[in-house]
Amino acid sequence: MDIKLEKKKGLRPKHYGYIAIGALLLFVGWKLAFGNTKSTFRTEKERLSISEVTNGKFDDYITINGNVAPIATIYMDAYEGGRVSEKLIEEGAMVKKGDIILKLENMNLYEQILASESNLALKQNDLRSTRLTFDARQVEGRRSLATTGTDLQRLKRNFEQNEALYADELISKEVYLTSKENYELAKKQYEIVKLQTEQDDELRKTSLAGLDTDLQRMKKTLGMVYERLDHLNVRAPADGQLGFLDAEIGQNISQGQRIGQINVLTDFKIEAAIDEHYIDRVKRDLSASLERNGNEFELRLRKVYPEVRNGRFNVDLVFTDDKPETIRAGQSYNIRLQLGASNDALLLPKGGFFQSTGGQWVFVVDPSGNEAIKRNIRVGKQNTRYFEVLEGLEPGERVITSNYDSFGEAERIVLK
Repeated sequence: MDIKLEKKKGLRPKHYGYIAIGALLLFVGWKLAFGNTKSTFRTEKERLSISEVTNGKFDDYITINGNVAPIATIYMDAYEGGRVSEKLIEEGAMVKKGDIILKLENMNLYEQILASESNLALKQNDLRSTRLTFDARQVEGRRSLATTGTDLQRLKRNFEQNEALYADELISKEVYLTSKENYELAKKQYEIVKLQTEQDDELRKTSLAGLDTDLQRMKKTLGMVYERLDHLNVRAPADGQLGFLDAEIGQNISQGQRIGQINVLTDFKIEAAIDEHYIDRVKRDLSASLERNGNEFELRLRKVYPEVRNGRFNVDLVFTDDKPETIRAGQSYNIRLQLGASNDALLLPKGGFFQSTGGQWVFVVDPSGNEAIKRNIRVGKQNTRYFEVLEGLEPGERVITSNYDSFGEAERIVLK
């Protein structure tokens, strides 16, 4: 009699292989379905700007906006402080060099002038008194010198006579010695008076010269004070237009305070601000041009200001030949500034993507047009229309050139 064996329940060894294969398939399916979720961004193609990479001529220039300004601006600062007593010329008026624009008054300066005049008068009186004193001493000294000289001659003659008489024993020895002593005393007195006269003359020369120097110095000081008085008349420093005038009648102006400016209108310049990206390439004497009413006018970059503010630096440009007939200060012009020579290059149209990537990578659309893949590139120079592509792209490829900020960290863009 056969015995029926019951079939054992549970997993057999071969089942484990099936399970492993199934798990692997599930993992692969999940990876394909969900593995790229974080690196894929889906968007509508119509919302994007897509540009084609082309070969072409790269013009190395940038377009900047500039404002017309006078070729020079001369500032007026107050040489002297004072109260505005009269305003003769208003802002915007044309002036000639030396025209009086403002009149100031300064009571302290007036007092200084009176004091200087008084001191000068006292010094002049002192000089006159000293000169009279020295002149009197000079006259007295010469009189004394003449008297002692005459006495010396008389006593010398008397001594010589007595000496001869004494030799002939016609006079006593006492008379002879007395005449000799009188002669020798007169000679010494004459030398003393002569020396004193010479010293007085030398003292007179040096003293009067010193007093004259002091007097001239005081006159010069007074002249400078008079110049300060003239500076109370604020004059135009050059021919031009009075640009602004910060002064009203009755207003107190401090010494050195800026009160106005003169715009020199013999020529014009254009002031422009340029993005700091170009600061290493923008140098003096670069060529530029602007178009006005169908005519092109050439310019030259005259000055580059080194300071960068808010990501921009300033430059000045001047006309090299003709200028627009209707040019006026304050007008705005678009200027084409040439940074270098034109050359053949791979061109990528400019767009908002550069703000997101700095030109280090872009999204390249595949031939099907259904997706775009992130790719590293390298760009060189740029102008207002194109980037010069150095690496990473080929002619004919299409690139998303609109802004990438909404793409996040995506590596792949699915285009609907």
